[in-house]
Amino acid sequence: MGSTNTKWLNAEEMRAWTAFLATNALLYRRLDQQLKEDAGLTHLQYEILVRLSLSPDREMRMAELAEALYNTKSGLTYQITQMEKAGLVRRRSCPNDARAVFAVLTDAGRAKLESAAPGHVAAVRELLIDVLTPEQLTALADGLGEASRRMHDRQAADAGTR
Repeated sequence: MGSTNTKWLNAEEMRAWTAFLATNALLYRRLDQQLKEDAGLTHLQYEILVRLSLSPDREMRMAELAEALYNTKSGLTYQITQMEKAGLVRRRSCPNDARAVFAVLTDAGRAKLESAAPGHVAAVRELLIDVLTPEQLTALADGLGEASRRMHDRQAADAGTR
């Protein structure tokens, strides 16, 4: 990762980096607060409901769900346990693979998502989307998309060498 020949950030690069850090932290905090107040969900729990709702049969393997959310398996297990207690998801074991456990969206989980989504989308629009011009949104999506693709590819390559 690091080297003795570090190329330090210039003023514009530092401006971009600090803006990204601040926006990321503030946006996540505000969205988490909005979801807790409006729906009694954390941002991560909302994202779990979204991922499950978009999956075939409204279910995903726990390991795949953790990877899709860039979360640890233990962190996801904790969240699923909390959501299971609330009736939003249930777990299902795989008959073909005893180690595989699926998280399944319940009808109550789907209803919770449907009631939470409008307020969440409105907050995303207010805090980020509607603040930027179409050109800025395109640049943001292209730039961050490229960065995440490279990190994902690197992570996959590193996992393949272990």
